[in-house]
Amino acid sequence: MAVTIKDVAKLANVAPSTVSRVIANNPRISEKTKRKVRKAMSELGYHPNFIARSLANKSSDVLGIIMPKSGDGSFLNPFFPTVMKGLSQAAHDDHLGLQITTGITEEEIYGEVEKMVHGGRVDGLILLYSKVDDKVLHYLREANFPFVVIGKPYQYESSISHVDNDNFQAGKDVAKYLLDSGHKDIAFIGGNADLVVTIERMKGYEAALKEAGIPLRKEYAIHEDFMLEGGKEAVKRLMELENSPTALIVADDFMSLGVLNMLDELGKDVPGDISVFSFNNVLLSELSKPPLSSVDINIESLGYQAVKLLLTRIKEPSSPAMRMIVPYQLVLRSSVAKMNS
Repeated sequence: MAVTIKDVAKLANVAPSTVSRVIANNPRISEKTKRKVRKAMSELGYHPNFIARSLANKSSDVLGIIMPKSGDGSFLNPFFPTVMKGLSQAAHDDHLGLQITTGITEEEIYGEVEKMVHGGRVDGLILLYSKVDDKVLHYLREANFPFVVIGKPYQYESSISHVDNDNFQAGKDVAKYLLDSGHKDIAFIGGNADLVVTIERMKGYEAALKEAGIPLRKEYAIHEDFMLEGGKEAVKRLMELENSPTALIVADDFMSLGVLNMLDELGKDVPGDISVFSFNNVLLSELSKPPLSSVDINIESLGYQAVKLLLTRIKEPSSPAMRMIVPYQLVLRSSVAKMNS
């Protein structure tokens, strides 16, 4: 015979309604009672019927995760599995499932998001990126559906809940560190110029140079998709300039690995001939040769806090939009050398 809520309540010596509240992870139930009820559920082999529950309370207990289009190689970037670790931990804490979009093109992702929203498949959505004029973001705003962005929204910043680092300041801090190390010829290599994170880090780099009285050089700012062959040409062009840079700021560790390979092919020593400072501080930055100086943006924390913010949006739809800034740290390794004055 199937085990029921009444059986669990009897064994745990609580009311059936208390068991229901424990299953729903109601914050009003004490941890002691939750442990007692979960122990009884485990002993009896009771598994809640989440489909029936979701139909009853019109909630799916699932959050949707919107990846960038996989056609541009984003699945290869260690940022995404790392942020997923934080998302998964927070979802697990609240007994929630995650559903990830699986689209190669932007049109496919947009179609998936429409299905998630209209099909009642998810209670809310988290965008793992922020870019200029994003069709998905506009759609979610118009649909008035609960969502949170990881990154600074390009528009409507004050009305969209988001989790971010201060990427402008981080870009500025990296440039200042290189300036303080004696570098004056500093180039910036960014990824997709439509990504807000790239724009913000580059603005910080530019601000630091301006404050130091160093003119910005157009040929020192390069945007390439480093999954493509173009990256090698970009670095080659920089190195062939009459006044080639002595330091590179690269917007992402994954990109930096490509840059290090290209510099190696060109016979350039890092940091002997050129210094490299990167962002994100994924495990690859420690394992690269040489190990990369990188900005630790606490990727797991970005994911974890995004889920917490989204749950607030779902439970309190009329509450004002919130912005959470996750701190970052500069992690110094051996890819940067001081310039001899």
